[in-house]
Amino acid sequence: MKKQLLLKVGLCAVCVTSILFACTKSNQTAEKAATADPISADVLKSISDLGFSTTDVHKQGDNYLVEDDILLTPANFAEASTSPNLRIAETEQYRTTNVVKSLPRTVTVSVSNLPTVYATAAANAVARYNALNLTLKFQIVSSGGNIQIIGFNEGPSGGYITLGSSGFPTSAGNPYSQIQMNTNAQAYGSNPNLGYVTSVIQHEMGHCIGFRHTDYMNRAFSCGGTATNEGASNVGAVLIPGTPSTADSGSWMLACSNGSDRTFNANDKIALNYLY
Repeated sequence: MKKQLLLKVGLCAVCVTSILFACTKSNQTAEKAATADPISADVLKSISDLGFSTTDVHKQGDNYLVEDDILLTPANFAEASTSPNLRIAETEQYRTTNVVKSLPRTVTVSVSNLPTVYATAAANAVARYNALNLTLKFQIVSSGGNIQIIGFNEGPSGGYITLGSSGFPTSAGNPYSQIQMNTNAQAYGSNPNLGYVTSVIQHEMGHCIGFRHTDYMNRAFSCGGTATNEGASNVGAVLIPGTPSTADSGSWMLACSNGSDRTFNANDKIALNYLY
């Protein structure tokens, strides 16, 4: 997930197989990041085949950052979708090809080496999911959770700052195992707001259990900038029946945060109940 930085950087007061999503915030006046190394035509084709934009692709180690906030791993390029339900360019709720299986099920969540506000936010996010009485439950444990929340410290880059990142369920039906939360002061400020941090963890947990961004077909809806359609895809965007055919400004899975405590709206609950 990401959020727009409205002030210049330094003056700021205050989205097995895995695809990592980073919540970030945009800074219209921040300096652009340095130009990334050239990406080979074969890699760009693989990214396009997965249904992601090939504009501004950046290499990070063995992985590739696409669409500002999605990290594709080599394993992603090796797995294709077999789903017949793929739909593109509609403003509705979408899930990934892989979802959590073996329901009913309780997924444990742990927080390691992070300030107290992150642990409290994780507990609050878990409580929000459990209040929906889904067949998929969550439970906070002291360590070694099925989903482990850890920290990293990274400042703004290319007009955005990462708030958090996570990934998709494995092909075996297990939730993605890690959420990374940014402890840099320009992400949440020197005194992070509990509700705001809760909403980002809640969003990243959504990715871990198989949800894509609600506005993946046009990230400009929540992020601003140029409207972008990902085009034809063969993986990871399966329409969830019963969700709206118009833009949904309140969804917990929008690509960019508006800085508020955003939780489930009525359409989000429909999507969650449909899957779990």
